[in-house]
Amino acid sequence: MTDYSIFPKINATLNGCSAVLLVTGRVLIARGQRAAHRALMLTAFGTSALFLVSYVYYHWPHHGGIVYFHGTGWTRLLYFAILGSHTILAIVIVPMVIITLNRALRGQFDRHRTIARWTFPIWLYVSVTGVVVYLMLFQLSA
Repeated sequence: MTDYSIFPKINATLNGCSAVLLVTGRVLIARGQRAAHRALMLTAFGTSALFLVSYVYYHWPHHGGIVYFHGTGWTRLLYFAILGSHTILAIVIVPMVIITLNRALRGQFDRHRTIARWTFPIWLYVSVTGVVVYLMLFQLSA
């Protein structure tokens, strides 16, 4: 029997890594370091894709993966506000990331920059709030 309890830590770590890669990649492109920016953004994409696979596997219906928040009062409201915005934006960001990367890989840099201005902050928000949700679920309300 597989112990699935490690998956939330793995998922939070992957989200945290994605956030660091995104910020570092943003700094590199601002400095004009295109090759390094490209490498980090592709790595961020890979890390986020790996997160998605791990998340779906953990929450697959055959083994559970449903976790309930046990906090009360204002922390409960805060948790669900963060979780709600995180979930909605996590759905929205998938096609945005694909379009953004596609435009960059095709050399359509003007079109890439246009959507990247929206993709970056949303992707970063989703990555960071993924870690926050983990902390609230498994560290604060446990």
